Amino acid sequence: MSNGITRFLGDSLGRTIVKLAVISFVVGIIMSALNFTPIEVWYAVEDFFVKIYQLGFDAIWRIARYFVWGALIVVPIFLLMRLIRFGK
Repeated sequence: MSNGITRFLGDSLGRTIVKLAVISFVVGIIMSALNFTPIEVWYAVEDFFVKIYQLGFDAIWRIARYFVWGALIVVPIFLLMRLIRFGK
């Protein structure tokens, strides 16, 4: 069991906990110096994905609008051409 955990963590459990504690402390100092809090980081990530989501649907609606505009011209011309050929 210990061998599996060591293989998963890449090092012994104790050394991994110490490494994570040191890195967490350093990141905490940097975030404090930059006046970042974890909740602000979370909100920034959330806002990023919301904006990407909104841009995606804006693009879909824009494409749909172009499709409808083109269809308003193309479909009547197509039907007119089919009627003219049908009459021959």
